[in-house]
Amino acid sequence: MNSTDHTKQAPTKVRDNKGPGALLLLPGLLCDRTVWQDQISALTERGLTCIVAHYDSSASIAQMAQMALAQAPKHFALAGHSMGGRVALELVRQAPQRVSQLALLDTGYQALALGSPGEKEVAGRMRLLNIAREQGMRVMGQDWLQGMVHPDRLNDTRLCNAILDMIEGFSVERFEAQLTALIERPDATPVLSNLTCPTLFASGRQDSWSPLARHQEMADLVPGSQLLPIEQSGHMTTMEQPDEVSRILLDWLRG
Repeated sequence: MNSTDHTKQAPTKVRDNKGPGALLLLPGLLCDRTVWQDQISALTERGLTCIVAHYDSSASIAQMAQMALAQAPKHFALAGHSMGGRVALELVRQAPQRVSQLALLDTGYQALALGSPGEKEVAGRMRLLNIAREQGMRVMGQDWLQGMVHPDRLNDTRLCNAILDMIEGFSVERFEAQLTALIERPDATPVLSNLTCPTLFASGRQDSWSPLARHQEMADLVPGSQLLPIEQSGHMTTMEQPDEVSRILLDWLRG
């Protein structure tokens, strides 16, 4: 993949169906439709409609949600991965009547922590931004990758190169805008507490970025929700265990 910024691409659509309607897919930090590609293929084979949102140069979670809504039909099921999960919660806050079902994968819900924990997070994000500025996005991605996938997959050249190619497709400016959005992210606890649509939480068993325990906290705030671990996977579940994630999403859409 070259250095073209793929967030500028139009959302991906596949043929209509008579099932649960459209599914809006929200990618995470430095991710584009690549992160959902296997799920799109699996869902398309079953006649489902998929739309992958892009955020362009948005520098806030609220603005990302507004952009995603502008790309979506009137009613849809919604799935978000990583930062996309935070965008999904904000989208539900803005337009709850448009979302029929919600799936949140490898994500979080709290605002930046106060005091030293928050300062540590910001410092870590700024370290990566500085690497990107000085050495390029791919070099930064190689550093970041160490904590993103299951340790056993770090020697999986095909998987790691696919992630690095995706990251390299973003400019440093877009990276900075998305980091700003994450650092200034809102607390989504009230959104979770008021959810009424069928809701699924899923996370890689070995996800060190967004641990399973955090998803349990979120599920506890949503009566009747479902929590599923994705075995042998780190943070990038949709690419590390694509068949399992596709199966989970199909069951959720049919449920």
